[in-house]
Amino acid sequence: MTQARQIVSPELGSIFATGTAGAPHPTRGGAALHCSLPRLPVLPAMPREPAVVQVAVPRPLRRLFDYATTSTPPPAGARVRVPFGGASVVGVVVGERDVSQHRLKFVQDVLDDEPLLPPDLLALAGWLADYYHHPIGDVFATLLPVKARRGAPARAGEDPFWHAVEGDESAVLRAPRQREALMRLRQAGGARASNLRGLGIEKRHLLALETKNLVRRRAETSPPPTKGQDAARRPNPAQAAAIKAITASLYTAAVHLLDGVTSSGKTEVYMQVIAEVVRAGGQALVLVPEIALTPQTVARFQARFGAVAALHSAASDRERFDTWLKCRNGIHQVLIGTRSAVLAPFARLGLIVVDEEHDGSFKQTEGLRYSARDVAVKRGRMLGVPVVLGSATPSMESLENVRSLRYARHRLLERAGGARLPVLRVLDIRGVRLDRGFSPALHAAIARHLGSGNQVLVFINRRGYAPVLLCGRCGWRARCDHCDANMAFHRPMRRLRCHQCGAWRKTPPRCPACDSEELTLLGTGTQRVEEALRERHPDVPLHRVDRDTTRSVRRLGENLESLRDGGQAILVGTQMLAKGHHLPAVTLVAVIDADSGFLAPDFRAPERTAQLIVQVAGRAGRAERPGEVIVQSFDPQNANLQALVRSGYHGFVNSEREARAAAGMPPFGALAVVRAQSKVPDSGRVLLGKAADVLANAQVEVLGPAPAAVARRADFHRWQLLVMAPRRGRLHRALRRLEQIAPQVPGVSWNIDVDPLEAL
Repeated sequence: MTQARQIVSPELGSIFATGTAGAPHPTRGGAALHCSLPRLPVLPAMPREPAVVQVAVPRPLRRLFDYATTSTPPPAGARVRVPFGGASVVGVVVGERDVSQHRLKFVQDVLDDEPLLPPDLLALAGWLADYYHHPIGDVFATLLPVKARRGAPARAGEDPFWHAVEGDESAVLRAPRQREALMRLRQAGGARASNLRGLGIEKRHLLALETKNLVRRRAETSPPPTKGQDAARRPNPAQAAAIKAITASLYTAAVHLLDGVTSSGKTEVYMQVIAEVVRAGGQALVLVPEIALTPQTVARFQARFGAVAALHSAASDRERFDTWLKCRNGIHQVLIGTRSAVLAPFARLGLIVVDEEHDGSFKQTEGLRYSARDVAVKRGRMLGVPVVLGSATPSMESLENVRSLRYARHRLLERAGGARLPVLRVLDIRGVRLDRGFSPALHAAIARHLGSGNQVLVFINRRGYAPVLLCGRCGWRARCDHCDANMAFHRPMRRLRCHQCGAWRKTPPRCPACDSEELTLLGTGTQRVEEALRERHPDVPLHRVDRDTTRSVRRLGENLESLRDGGQAILVGTQMLAKGHHLPAVTLVAVIDADSGFLAPDFRAPERTAQLIVQVAGRAGRAERPGEVIVQSFDPQNANLQALVRSGYHGFVNSEREARAAAGMPPFGALAVVRAQSKVPDSGRVLLGKAADVLANAQVEVLGPAPAAVARRADFHRWQLLVMAPRRGRLHRALRRLEQIAPQVPGVSWNIDVDPLEAL
């Protein structure tokens, strides 16, 4: 068999894999018939002329590939197994071609008789590849769940429904995990097996409860009736106006920004609109930014609707594929998921909700670098269904779309139930001696709130004990061997950890450079804050929530559940605490360090910092008790901080908007970052230099090449090129030109990031 080669298609300008079919090309013709014969011979069936299909293969290639098939051509959206580069891979058929002038490799197997991907997802894949300038094969690989990429049959398994029943609960008195599982199942009103993990329930505990006759399951592939235990609440006037406007647009491609202060009842608006969609026989998709938010959101929606599905990374590959298939088949009416759920197929999608639309977690930072929020808006337009973007701190992009009348805006300015917004004040700590990050005034405020029987949340967006280990004699710092970054000191294990690549090493007893014992810890992290508070308040329960202590959704849920019962408590954590958690007993929120965010060089850093402060401040005073927010600052006169304190988040936006517009940065200009990395120090710079030459006459502004903010990570040297344009069209034309020429340097990988989360 001859080796595969490549040709260029004049119609599409694409490269297609070609090769021998493994048999001679079929020819047309037959034997002559003689009239003198008494009977006509039975002639062999005419060989079928091979059909040609275009296939997207799961490789980082910017082309489709042609394959031949002698059977009925599989439909667009079906999976096929094809030979590629000496291997057998699962690809997706995207279309047919009439002829090919070369002999092609043949499709080995057709995995789907019907399209696995519906037409709207095929169209969305084309848009994703074009807008994000990403290889089309990788785009399709991103769309498919892991099991589908591996060729698993497209058949959903049974999804039994578990529900609690009355029985003798003395059997679980000495089994706290089973008792907790029973409580969670009761609170949710029952749950499908595919939802258990999202609710923090382990199947083994239900199996044990089943033997004790406290839970039962019924096998079914369709959902139980869409009916929950939680009745819809009567909306206030602002909520009612938003519900009416969104419901009136259910069969249009409208985009609504639900701009509501924290605890203003945005979720109630979502649920009442979703109820209308479900009543009409449609499906709804709800996106949340973090997996940590999924269980509480699933529980709340399940209490209202009785049956919802969840799609997130904590589920197994099998569970995710089953959920994906049941959404595609129209079985699941409501799907709640994180970023990747925006790519799930639906039979009758009628509404998309993006909760906390401003959150950076909606941006994928590896592979296909898409924004789930922006993809949701695009998908809504393609399907002709409304999209609701909700936030207490809307992104500047969304607010600018409101200004230009692309989005409708609905304001919720009051907290549900009449709770008052917390008072925000700045604490000037210039010249103040700090105790592990705390000023005496902040310590006094914490003691005052705890003394009243309330709870306190202390926010610092840096984990570990201290970010720097320094020699006081020679200035040596503990640096990572694999990254251009300091290693943070983690006290419990007395080890150093790099927060860039995850590398660990023992803390040296003496300075490796000068043998001095004068090693000093600089800066403050969550562990150091925890230590200071435990010393001052040894009898008060303290919970630390960061990536080091909260590696599971269940653990986070347990920490927060214990706080909702009230009583004195301290909660220390990072931005994990700023996202949608209901903590009614918290009356004081303390922000240890806001300056680093407002003074960071990245153009989005002030916006992210303001959003974090407002979001974490929203945890205070959510019930009848008034809340207070204290922000410590070495730069209390910072314009952004002052605007935030005086006029709230929208005051900050008005201040920051002027600076963004003057610099031509998003949303007042289009931006992309071209990144290159290599283990050879200067190779990335060389490649990006070639890329800059390609873009020289493309009517865009090019900055760089320059080292990335962390120039070396995990032994890879990283360089980047900023590409700016006043209009998106001009930016995309320039990037398409770069794709076509595709500069190459041996050993260097590069990618394009459109609408980057960070420019440095």
